[in-house]
Amino acid sequence: MATATPVIESSLTTPKVRSISVEQPWQWLAAGWKDLWRAPTVSIPYGLIFVVMGYALVYTIETRFQYALALTTGFLLVGPFLSMGLYDVSRRLEAGRTPTLPLALTAWRNNLLPIALFGLLIGLLMIVWVRLASLLFAVFMGGTNFSVDSSLTELFFAGSGLKFLIVFALIGALIGAIVFAISVVSIPMMLDRKIDFITAVLTSLTAVRVNPGPMALWAILIAVFTGIGLITFYLGLAIALPLIGHASWHAYRSLVDDDQIEQQGF
Repeated sequence: MATATPVIESSLTTPKVRSISVEQPWQWLAAGWKDLWRAPTVSIPYGLIFVVMGYALVYTIETRFQYALALTTGFLLVGPFLSMGLYDVSRRLEAGRTPTLPLALTAWRNNLLPIALFGLLIGLLMIVWVRLASLLFAVFMGGTNFSVDSSLTELFFAGSGLKFLIVFALIGALIGAIVFAISVVSIPMMLDRKIDFITAVLTSLTAVRVNPGPMALWAILIAVFTGIGLITFYLGLAIALPLIGHASWHAYRSLVDDDQIEQQGF
C-alpha cells in the first residue's frame, strides 16, 4: 500500500506525497498516450506549436550556433511550463469534460499569480543557461560565430569540440535536474488547485525526495522522448511533447495525495 509523506510536517493543510513503485512512470506514459488520442484535435495542434517555435528559433539565430544549441536544449527546461495546456486537456478528460485548444492555451488564467511567478523563475533559469552555454562555447571553441553546419563539424571532429560537448552536457544535466525537481509536480498542481507558488515547489521537491528511483526514471524518459523530438528536426515534438505533457498530469495525480486543498474550477 502506498504511503503518504507530508510536505511540511507541522502543517495539516499542505499536500501529502505518495510513495510509488518504479513501474509507475510507464503507466503514466500509457495514460498519456490514451489521452493524446482521446483529444487529438487539441493535443497535436498544441504540439505543432512547439514545432513552429523550433523552426523559428533556428531560422532566427542560425548563424549563432551556440545560442541555437542552448535554446534547443532549453526545451527541456521550459517544456514543463509550456505544456500547461496539455495538463488542462488531461484534467478535463479526467473530469468528463470536453477540452478545446482555446481553453488549453489560456489554462494559466486559473491561478495566474503563482503560475506567473513560476514562469518568471523558469525564464531566469533559461537566461542563465543561454548565457552560460555561450560562455562555455567561447572558452572551448573561441569567440567566433559559427553557422550550424560548420559548428557540427567542429563539435564532433575536433578535440575542443568534444570537450565542450561533455562539459555542456554535464552542466545542462545539472540545471535540468534542478528544473525537473521543482516543476514535475508544481506546475500541474498550480493549474489544478488553489495553491501558492512556494507550497507547489516544496511539494514537487518532496515528490522527488520520497521517490528517487521512479522520478529518476521519469526524468530519463522525458529527456529521451524530448530528444527524439529534437533530432527529428523538431517534427517529432508534435507527438512527443503532448505525450509527455499528458503523462505528466497523471504523474501529478499519482504523486500528490491531499483532498483538503480546494481545486480550481473549470
